[in-house]
Amino acid sequence: MSLPPLVEPAESLTTDEVRRYSRHLIIPDVAMAGQKRLKNAKVLCIGAGGLGSPALMYLAAAGVGTLGIVEFDVVDESNLQRQIIHGQSDVGRSKAESARDAVLEINPYVTVNVHEQRLDSSNVMELFAQYDLIVDGTDNFATRYLVNDACVLLHKPYVWGSIYRFDGQASVFWADQGPCYRCLYPEPPPPGMVPSCAEGGVLGVLCASIGSIQVTEAIKLLTGIGEPLVGSLTVYDALEMEYRKIKIRKDPNCAVCGDHPTVTELIDYEAFCGVVSEEAQQAAVGSTITAGELKDLLDAEKPIYLVDVREPAEWEIVRIPGATLIPKDEILRGDALAGLPQDKQIVMYCKTGVRSAETLAAVKAAGFKDAVHVQGGVTAWVNQVDPSLPAY
Repeated sequence: MSLPPLVEPAESLTTDEVRRYSRHLIIPDVAMAGQKRLKNAKVLCIGAGGLGSPALMYLAAAGVGTLGIVEFDVVDESNLQRQIIHGQSDVGRSKAESARDAVLEINPYVTVNVHEQRLDSSNVMELFAQYDLIVDGTDNFATRYLVNDACVLLHKPYVWGSIYRFDGQASVFWADQGPCYRCLYPEPPPPGMVPSCAEGGVLGVLCASIGSIQVTEAIKLLTGIGEPLVGSLTVYDALEMEYRKIKIRKDPNCAVCGDHPTVTELIDYEAFCGVVSEEAQQAAVGSTITAGELKDLLDAEKPIYLVDVREPAEWEIVRIPGATLIPKDEILRGDALAGLPQDKQIVMYCKTGVRSAETLAAVKAAGFKDAVHVQGGVTAWVNQVDPSLPAY
């Protein structure tokens, strides 16, 4: 369904702006009125990473008058494969500042507000209130539920996107006009069940495919043209080059936008989504060692059995010497438990320590009471023990 424009048009465009946006102005659906609405619009982009990069660049190029950037991270070399708003010279810089500079280089007529802070329940309402539309480029479930609930409470639309390996999704969630994110995903997945891009990877160009859909939807909402993805989910399979559009309906029992909502204010979203399961947290208490302590065990030739619970592709990148690869799923299914030695202490690691905590719980439950895992995983090993090894 078509919706009325989200913002009123600005009073006028300057001669320079007319020149810059001329290819928009000659589109009958956009024309002067639509471009003036874009000039008057205030859009907040959460994240300047994989999705935020193309979103910010195209929002700026389109002439959105005010862009807000929420980002607290710094540019890492591993970002450059997909986060195209940053360059080699930006490594180590604030992502928010790097993105701001790139936006202003694309379009100096845009006002850029930098919000260099971690989005949480204490600041989200005040921040969102300053903008007409939210573009969500986050990569974790806790922030997605936070963004959704804040937008519902503030009656604001937000354009959502998600990416993983070769697959992407996009939609517009706006409780005043259709379903919200919780209508589609009432509960977060169990901790550790869905790998992040840092664990599973993402095809760099996929970010551009989904990010450009998000910007297209933002422009449609701001100017009141076309049929936005309210009540629809676009699913993209890059390997098959296939787009599917799935209808989604408002859930009358939704906890935040339903007929009788139970979430009427912001909650603790980290607790709601969980980083690791309660079983993993309990298993890790008193059974966590540092990378330095692992080195001491190896140097002393203690009888340990070192297990890498990552995926084979990660194993090919970097590994701790002496480790055996047993992917997490094989341990959680129980397939690999019979092959673990009874006469050695089991020591497990992953990339950062999250997956190994989950496998630790399963291994302990199977009777290996002295099993431990490595805090910080192979990343800590590279940073603290052997910097000659590659990080990813």
